Amino acid sequence: MAIEIFKRKEQKYLITREQYKALVKQIQPNMRPDKFGVDGRYTVSSLYFESRDYKIYFETKNKLRYRQKLRLRIYNDADLNSTAFFEVKQKHKKVVNKRRMLLPLSEAYRYLSAEQNDHLEEFETTNLQVLREIDYFRHLYELEPGMVVSYDRHALHGLYDENLRMTFDMNLRCRDEDLQLEHGPYGANFIDPNLIVLEVKVDDSVPLWLVRILQALNCEQKSASKFCTSMELLKSDRLPNGVQKELIAVGGH
Repeated sequence: MAIEIFKRKEQKYLITREQYKALVKQIQPNMRPDKFGVDGRYTVSSLYFESRDYKIYFETKNKLRYRQKLRLRIYNDADLNSTAFFEVKQKHKKVVNKRRMLLPLSEAYRYLSAEQNDHLEEFETTNLQVLREIDYFRHLYELEPGMVVSYDRHALHGLYDENLRMTFDMNLRCRDEDLQLEHGPYGANFIDPNLIVLEVKVDDSVPLWLVRILQALNCEQKSASKFCTSMELLKSDRLPNGVQKELIAVGGH
């Protein structure tokens, strides 16, 4: 059975489009485009799950030492027969763990609409054990589909270090209505269109040559949660304690 398990460290940066252009040019000798997409460029759309009392939001916002999210993800244009990725993303301190399995999008919807999931082996998936973990987490937190987040991604891999990965996410959009992923990557922009979320993903530490380039271009590390910022844009009136929108939301004031 296929199973995808990731364990790595991630550093996030919030950069401008001008910094992005300069950075891509300077790292080019050491990086190659991701094999997926066209020159490493593709669209990501994720259906995030949340509880009615916003457990996931508050775990993430308060940066609990151990926190996790559940999401269903597709790439580029998709229909009900397309492959979807069901994933639990866990973060302990600064280390990210992901466990995910693949299944047709229609099968994911069938699982979500089932009243009881006592017979998980009836669902078509690449790994039943991961589905069991997803099912346990979903029911423990009483999670329901809550929001679609979409963005255009430019992904690069290390040319000499296969464990180094950089992703640039731009044109970030969200919606909390029409939660059907196959309807496309549309929604309200939740980050200033001039800003890009950069993630540097490594097994151990960021290589020195890259650190120097990031410093020279004044790239600022910032914990930019796509999930939290989307929640604060669309659901700020429903979040307790009058939560304010992030500075990186549209307008960036």
